Amino acid sequence: MLPEGEVRIEHARAASVGEINSLVYEADEKILSALLENPNFHEKHAELLAARADVSQVVLGALAEADKGKWMGCEGVRLRLAQHPHSPRRVAMAAVRQLFPFDLVRLCFLPATPPDVRRLAEESILARVPHLPIGEKLTLARRGPSRVAAAILAEGHPQAIKLALANRFLTEGQVLKTLAKHDLKDVVVAIIAAHPKWSTLYSVRVALTRNPSVPVERVKGFLGDLTLRDLTDLAQLPETAPDVRGVIARELERRKAKSEKEDSGAIVTPA
Repeated sequence: MLPEGEVRIEHARAASVGEINSLVYEADEKILSALLENPNFHEKHAELLAARADVSQVVLGALAEADKGKWMGCEGVRLRLAQHPHSPRRVAMAAVRQLFPFDLVRLCFLPATPPDVRRLAEESILARVPHLPIGEKLTLARRGPSRVAAAILAEGHPQAIKLALANRFLTEGQVLKTLAKHDLKDVVVAIIAAHPKWSTLYSVRVALTRNPSVPVERVKGFLGDLTLRDLTDLAQLPETAPDVRGVIARELERRKAKSEKEDSGAIVTPA
């Protein structure tokens, strides 16, 4: 007669679909591993198992390898294995590489997603961006992670630019990196320079001023807010456009004249 534990394991291997619906919540790793050998174990069971917060690394690894990796071929299972904090790293990374773009976006924003998995998810999206249809790019521009929104922004599609700049996840740092690109399209610079949010940030204004494609009329609107030191540095940069450099020179002259006037009008107290 088999011990009770062995009896339960054997039962798990031959349980019906209805029984598996309950057994998939068992705590015993041996029973869960036995379920993976059951021919009645289906995709919905694999998803339920991978969705359990308390399931162990051993069981998740076994699930990924069961039936020659059959369950890794299911999108729902892959997503759950990719985001699970207990997934073996190799399993999580393999799952990420097979996810669809919008599942990768979901993965990036899940709080429990391990940092290295989140980073790989972003990189996977970035690698696919150039090959995506415009409809998907527009959606990613609007709600994708900061790096993804910035990548689509840099491509220069007018509608995508506006959506990316309105993306609540886009950061100042990513906008600055975009403006620093040597092959950035003129339309991107022009739209950023006219944007009601980004064009008001000091660091963005400096980056715009040094960009050779910036419309000079836009620069005139905020040049007076830049510090004397930044204006002096910008005037000496080789990448600063000649017409912008001329505007900077006039602003420097204006400030110099204003300073001299103030100095000459100062009241000197006799000793």
